[in-house]
Amino acid sequence: MEQGKVDDAAALVAKRGQEKGQRAYLSGRAAEQSVIRAYGGRGTALLQSRWRGQGGEIDLILRDGEVYVFCEVKKAATVDLALARLRPPQARRICAAAAEYLGQTPEGQLASVRFDLAAVDGSGAIEIVENAFGHF
Repeated sequence: MEQGKVDDAAALVAKRGQEKGQRAYLSGRAAEQSVIRAYGGRGTALLQSRWRGQGGEIDLILRDGEVYVFCEVKKAATVDLALARLRPPQARRICAAAAEYLGQTPEGQLASVRFDLAAVDGSGAIEIVENAFGHF
């Protein structure tokens, strides 16, 4: 194969990868916005979206009465697949980041907290699992 054709093929593969990444990013953002609306319908207030600390990123930080809610949003073809995407190492990073965030609040580590997992399927259906995971 000529070098020019190899370069063209490589460029096409790279472009498709970038497009796939962009679609995944936008799909994830749309899922997060849907989950924010679902929590809002419950009277839960959004405090932060995609908060990043030294320990990692938290998709959504909300306030449900006196409780800080740290929510991980997962999107997949089915709710079950989305729920299965949260792995223990990621849950530990979320808990570490939550501890960092709580250090900035008046209540500190004494605050009431909850760790939720919101699953969004391919049709946009949302399932929020409260207390899906906790401190490790």
